[in-house]
Parts: sequence; structure tokens; C-alpha cells
Amino acid sequence: MSQSLSRALTILGLLGDGSKSLDELATVLDVHKTTVLRLLRTMESDRFVQHDADHRYQLGSRLFELANHALEQRDIRSVARPHLAELNTITGQTIHLATYEAGEVIYIDKFDAKQSVRMYSRVGKPAPLHCTAVGKILIAARPRVEREQIAHRITYTPFTERTITTAEQYLRELDLVLAQGFAEDREEHESFVNCVGSAVRNGTGDVVAAVSMSVPDMLLDHEQVLKTLPEVQRTAAAISEGLGWRPQELQNRMTTGKSPMEGKK
Repeated sequence: MSQSLSRALTILGLLGDGSKSLDELATVLDVHKTTVLRLLRTMESDRFVQHDADHRYQLGSRLFELANHALEQRDIRSVARPHLAELNTITGQTIHLATYEAGEVIYIDKFDAKQSVRMYSRVGKPAPLHCTAVGKILIAARPRVEREQIAHRITYTPFTERTITTAEQYLRELDLVLAQGFAEDREEHESFVNCVGSAVRNGTGDVVAAVSMSVPDMLLDHEQVLKTLPEVQRTAAAISEGLGWRPQELQNRMTTGKSPMEGKK
């Protein structure tokens, strides 16, 4: 790598931590101010940096454009697939990946269980919003007004005796998902099948997908499935990291009093 390029990249990294003066940058780089100024002027002409009235430099708009393009180019399914495969290998259970599209929650990937039992779900098929872990995760992440609108237009098909059947129940369940940071399907969609799910975020912090694991209770009962939740959450976190999400951003949201699950308003 050329010396000039190396210094320019170092400058961008330093400005990522906050605005800096010419003197501060020259001190860190241990070079003369004229050398740094020449680099800054070149980067400023292409909008990689900008300076304010006090001649303090900060990141420019061109970097935000490139960052957005980079995030858009990351396909959720391709990023998620190796992590889903690993979770499937570790647990031996059915693993799902789902997204919210045009008012529906759609399964976009699935790894079948190692045993002969097969789940009702399939890739490309909508998941019921009111009785699946992925559905609850993705709807809980919508803004409150939208959650309420969705809850009141759902057809509450009773798949099992445990299925939620009213908007009021569903909204209470979504509040619980927001509070605890994960979702459950406790024999609500298919009899004798328990499921846990966790949210996947993109680089801007939005919930863009959900990962879940489904297990027949002949293999694991409800409490045993809950014990696997950390593995599901680690998988969701690894996918989120691949999409550009950083845990510090989640911590910042929590310190402002906003639920870590809830989407932007």
C-alpha cells in the first residue's frame, strides 16, 4: 500500500471517532501539517471529508453514500446461510430465516432437522403473523401504530388450542416480545412443536429478518427448547454483524430508553 493511501485511510479512521483539527491529525500521523493538508484537500474535493468554520475536519457525505451502497449490496440470505447451517449442525433441529415483505412474513431459507420429522413451513411460503416466532419478532419490530393496524386486520386462524385468537392478545404478546428481546411459538402453529426466534438487524439497526429454531416436543420439551435460545441469539447476532450491525449501537438505544427490539419511528 502506498504511503499516501495508508495515511489517507488512517485519517478516515481517526475522523470516524470524531472531528479533528489539522494539528491533531498531523500529531497522530507524525508528519508535517502541509503533508496532511494536501491529503485533506484531495479527500475534500471528492467529499470524503469536510471542514467546519473552526477548521475541524469530519467525515464527508461521500462516505455515507458508499456505506449505504455497501449495506444494500449485502444479501440477507447469502450472509445468513453459513450461520444457519452451523446452527442446524450444532442443534440438529429445523432452522428458519424469514423477512417482512409487503405485509407478509415470508420464509426465505430453511434447514430441515436431522431426524425424520419435517415442519409444515417451506421457503417462499408466508408464515402466520400471530402464531410463529418469526412473525412475532418481525411485527414487534414495526412502529407501534403499524403494529396496532396489523393486529386489527389479521385473520386469527386457530391452528391449535394455544393459538392467539384476538388482537388484544396479540398486542400483549408483541409487548412481551419487545420486553424480553425474543419470541416463542409454544405449540401455537403446529401441535407438539415449540419454537424460539431472535431478530436480525442491518447496519442501520433496523430489524430486517428473524431466525428461529423449531423442535417437536417428542425430542425437546418447552423448557429444553428455551435453553437453546442463546444459540439462536448468537446466530442472529452473527448474521447482524455480517450485515453491518454493531452491538454498541444496540447499547446506545437501550440507554436512551428505547426497546432494543422496536423499529424506528
